[in-house]
Amino acid sequence: MKAFRRCSRILILWLLCVSVFVPVFLLSYRLKHISDASEDFVEDLSIIKHRTEAQTLSAIEQEEIEGLREPLLEVYKDDTSSSADNSSTSGHAKHSEVGIAADDAALSEDNGCSATRHHKDEGGQERQQHSELPASGKKEEHHIKRVQHDQVLPTRLRRKLDEKLRLMKDQMIRAKTYLSFTAANSTSHFVKELKLRMKEVERAIGHCTKDFRLSKSDMQRIKAMESTLLKASRIYPDCATMIKKLRAMTNNAEEQARSHRNQETFLRGLGGRTIPRGLHCLSMRLTAEYFALEPEEREHSYKHKLQDPHLYHFAVFSDNVLACSVVVNSTISTAMKPERIVFHIVTDSLNVRAISMWFLSNPPGKATVHVESIENFQWLSTKYNATLQREGSLDTRYISELNHLRFYLPDVFPHLNKIVLLDHDVVVQRDLTRLWSINMRGKVNAAVETCKEGETSFRRMDMLVNFTDPIIANKFDPKACTWAFGMNLFDLQEWRRRKLTEVYHKYLHLGSKRPLWAAGSLPIGWITFYKHTVALDNRWQVLGLGYDSGVREEDIDAAAVLHFDGILKPWLDIGIERYKSLWRKHVKYEHPYLQQCNVHE
Repeated sequence: MKAFRRCSRILILWLLCVSVFVPVFLLSYRLKHISDASEDFVEDLSIIKHRTEAQTLSAIEQEEIEGLREPLLEVYKDDTSSSADNSSTSGHAKHSEVGIAADDAALSEDNGCSATRHHKDEGGQERQQHSELPASGKKEEHHIKRVQHDQVLPTRLRRKLDEKLRLMKDQMIRAKTYLSFTAANSTSHFVKELKLRMKEVERAIGHCTKDFRLSKSDMQRIKAMESTLLKASRIYPDCATMIKKLRAMTNNAEEQARSHRNQETFLRGLGGRTIPRGLHCLSMRLTAEYFALEPEEREHSYKHKLQDPHLYHFAVFSDNVLACSVVVNSTISTAMKPERIVFHIVTDSLNVRAISMWFLSNPPGKATVHVESIENFQWLSTKYNATLQREGSLDTRYISELNHLRFYLPDVFPHLNKIVLLDHDVVVQRDLTRLWSINMRGKVNAAVETCKEGETSFRRMDMLVNFTDPIIANKFDPKACTWAFGMNLFDLQEWRRRKLTEVYHKYLHLGSKRPLWAAGSLPIGWITFYKHTVALDNRWQVLGLGYDSGVREEDIDAAAVLHFDGILKPWLDIGIERYKSLWRKHVKYEHPYLQQCNVHE
C-alpha cells in the first residue's frame, strides 16, 4: 500500500512537470520565432529606409546637376544608311564636346581600360560600343579628358562646384575650431566622429580639386559633416568663445601670409643678386685665357680714340661679362657709324681680365671697346668712402663703388664733353648716336620720365625720398616729375660748371646720418639732378622688362632701348620668359666657352 502511494505521488509530480514545462518551452520557442521575424522586419525596414534616402539624395543631386549640365550628345552611327541624316546630326554638333565631357564619369568607372560610347540607329535602339584603350596611354587619355572637361565645363556648373568647395573648406575651419575646444588627448565618441568627418571632407575636397566634380558619396560626406557640426554647436553653444577662436585663427593666417610674402621677396631678391654658375665658369675660363697671353698681345692700338670728344662715347659700369657683351653687340649692330663708337667699360678687379679677354677674342667690328678697373681711380677712395656702408642695405649693389661711379663721370672722363651711360641690363634696338643732336637746353641730364600715372614705371619722389625730413621738404617738391636711369645722356661740361658732384657729396653725407631716401642710387640721383634734367621722348627707353610681364608689344617694338630693370634679369632662370628672346639674340651661344660652361638658351 505504501509502495502504491509512493508511485502515485511520483506520477502526479511528473504530470505536473510536463504540464508546466512543455507549455513554457513551446511559448519560448514561439517567442524566439516572433523575435527573429521582427528582426528581419526591422532590417527590411532599415534597408527600405536607406534605399529611400539614397534615392532622395540622388534625386536632389540630379536636380542640381540637371539644372547645370548641358544635354548629352547623341552620336549617330556612321554608315551608308545614315548619310541622309546629316542635317539632323549637324544640329547636335555644337554639343559634341559637352557630350564627351559628360562621358568622363563612365570612363572613370572602367578604370581607364575601355571607353563607352552610345549610338542610336534609325530604329532608335541604343547600343554601346567598347573600344579598348592601351594601358600605356592611360595617363595621356586621362590628361586629354581633363583638358576637354575643363574647356567645356559650363559656367554655372563651375560656379556651383566652387560654392561646394568653399562650403567644404568652411566646414573644415569650423570643425578645427570645435576640435580645439576639446581636451588635447580626448578620445570621446564625439571627437572620434569629428575627426572622421574631417578626413572624409578632406577626401571630398581632393576629389573636387582633381576631377572637377562631386560624387554621391562626397555629397553624403558634406551632409554628414553638417550634421556633426550641428551637434557640436549644441555641445559648445558659447558664441563668444567661437568668435575669439576664429579671430585668433584669422590673425594667425594673416601673419603666416605676411611672413611668406616677406620670405618670397627676400628669396627673389637673393636670386636676382646671385651669379649663375655658368657665368662664374665663363669668367674663370676667360681670366685663365687672359693670363696665358703674351704681354704684347694684351695691348690695344686705339688709345688715341679714348679722349677724342668728337666721337660717340658710351659708358657701362658692370661686373657681368655676358651682360656687357649684349650691350656692346646690340648698340654696334644698330649704329649707322660703328667706327665712331667708343665703349668705356669699368668693372672691378676680379672681372677686368675676363671682360678684357672676351672683347680681345670677340672684337666688336669697327667700334672701340676699352675695359678698365675701378681700382685705377685712386682718387675715388678719398671722395667716395665707406659712407654708404652705414645705410644697412642688404643688397651690396646699392652700396658698391661701381654703382655710385655714375656720379663721378666728369672725373672719370675729364676730356669728354658728352657721354651716354647705359646700364648692363639693357638691349639697344635703334641707333643711339642721334642722342648727340638733342638740344639739352642748358640741362645736365637727359632721361625718360616716369611720372605718368597709370603706367607700371610710375614713380613719385615721396615714394623713395623721405619728405618728413625738413631738409628734404624745404628744398624739393614731392610732385616733381621723376625719371629713370638705364639710358642717360650727360652734358659733362654743364655738370662741371654747376658742380653737381659736390651736391651729390653733400646729400650723401647727410643721408649717412639720417634716413633721407631708400637704398639705391636712383633717389639720390633725383636729388642731385633736381631741376637739371630734360625729358626725352618715351620711345627712347621702355622700362619694366625685369618685373612687369604685361609690357605692350607696340611699346617694345617702338623703343630704342629695352631696360630689364628689376630683379628678373634675362640671364637668370627667374627672368620673364616672354622677353628673354630679345636679349638672347645678341648672345654668341656658339662660343666654345659658353658651350663648355653650359650657358645656353
